[in-house]
Amino acid sequence: MKPNMFRKLMNLWPPFLGAGIKVKNIDADFTTIDVELKQRFYNKNYVGTHYGGSLFSMTDPFYMLILMKQLGKDYVVWDKSAKIDFKKPGKGKLTAHFNITQKQVKDIKDQADKQKKVEPKFTVQVLDEEGDVVAEIEKTLHVRRKSPKP
Repeated sequence: MKPNMFRKLMNLWPPFLGAGIKVKNIDADFTTIDVELKQRFYNKNYVGTHYGGSLFSMTDPFYMLILMKQLGKDYVVWDKSAKIDFKKPGKGKLTAHFNITQKQVKDIKDQADKQKKVEPKFTVQVLDEEGDVVAEIEKTLHVRRKSPKP
């Protein structure tokens, strides 16, 4: 699927649509994805800032999706774990930028080919409009080569 169509479908996905999360850009080679979350009456928490679950949701699938697209159908890629560290209350428009370099993809592929599995870690920062870090999320993925079919 082409990046623009994939982006449009992601923006219609109910968990994102309901939370106000919007995928703004997916590069043609699927190595970079940009996401934003605008503050609305329906995604504020009790104290008037962004709901923490929405910050977490806006960062959930993207490293996994990038690696799936980069590695292709011969590999299994799953989210294994995640940790969020809230730095300050999030207000207004928040953004997150996801990127996995070609070198990182090659290293992960090489490790998965040599070992039973590899569990790379990635960190993404959620930024406010001033460029301040609102939250930092560490994602651990599980990657392995699929077993050949008999």
